[in-house]
Amino acid sequence: MASTQDKLKNESVLLQQLDQMVSEGRNPETYDIDLLSTEEILDKINQEDQKVALAVRQTIPLVAQAVDKIVESFAKGGRLIYIGAGTSGRLGVLDAVECPPTFSVSDQQVIGIIAGGEGAMYKAVEGAEDDPELAIRDLQKVGLSGNDVLVGIAASGRTPYVISALQYAKQLGAPAISVTCNPNSAVTQEADIGICATVGPEALTGSTRMKSGSAQKMVLNMLTTTAMIRSGKSYENLMVDVNASNQKLYARAIRIVMQATDCDHETARDALAKTGFKAKLAILHVLTGLEREEGQALLDKQQGFLRKAVESARGQN
Repeated sequence: MASTQDKLKNESVLLQQLDQMVSEGRNPETYDIDLLSTEEILDKINQEDQKVALAVRQTIPLVAQAVDKIVESFAKGGRLIYIGAGTSGRLGVLDAVECPPTFSVSDQQVIGIIAGGEGAMYKAVEGAEDDPELAIRDLQKVGLSGNDVLVGIAASGRTPYVISALQYAKQLGAPAISVTCNPNSAVTQEADIGICATVGPEALTGSTRMKSGSAQKMVLNMLTTTAMIRSGKSYENLMVDVNASNQKLYARAIRIVMQATDCDHETARDALAKTGFKAKLAILHVLTGLEREEGQALLDKQQGFLRKAVESARGQN
């Protein structure tokens, strides 16, 4: 049991750390936010939100490096693993669970880990983010290896759970990437590639679920979407690997085939039925006449890139 003196010392260290974090500073633009009308408060928040995309834009060179690592990992059967605590962890889980329906990948290709486990998605788990050993155990549970890429997410850049995860990844030879909102943080220093979107103080001091959370979500969207495009998961700007697992997604698959080929509804629907409701194969069938097995063989030969498969089939005719 820690003594009162130890607790005071630890609190003093944490207070000093918070004082140095941009995201924890007081925003001079919103000192009067408690005096404003509802619409005026919303206007202030919106003004601050407009700074997020510009901050994220500054990170693009580092995001590009991270994407290339992820693409390399996917090509050799590796995975993208997100890890974080609190809001940061939830954002990682959210991005991970959206990948299977959007890109028809296994739910093991992109994994989200949150400190405290599944229950922490809905309710804070006390002390989880401060436990370095917990991060290692969580990564061992999913079998992190040197073939994978680990992305540690921490708006503050000081979370012990995330720092430990990055250190463990590097020990295994896995690329360690961080996504933070505070420059020169401990998390960034532990990463091979440190992505930091410096969005500045929040409209409501310390509420990093706001601008910081938005910035992190944007970066994670960029990582997975770009990595999937680079892995052959799109044709033009259409998500042709969408998994038609419900009525809305089935309708979207029909629409994607129509958009990609300029065919009518009935033609798209018939092509999907012939190809096992795979939009890629349906598009290839409409554009080249290839049946399901021939089309799949050609796609496999082209590593899943539909544009290359179409060009190859047309070149042979």
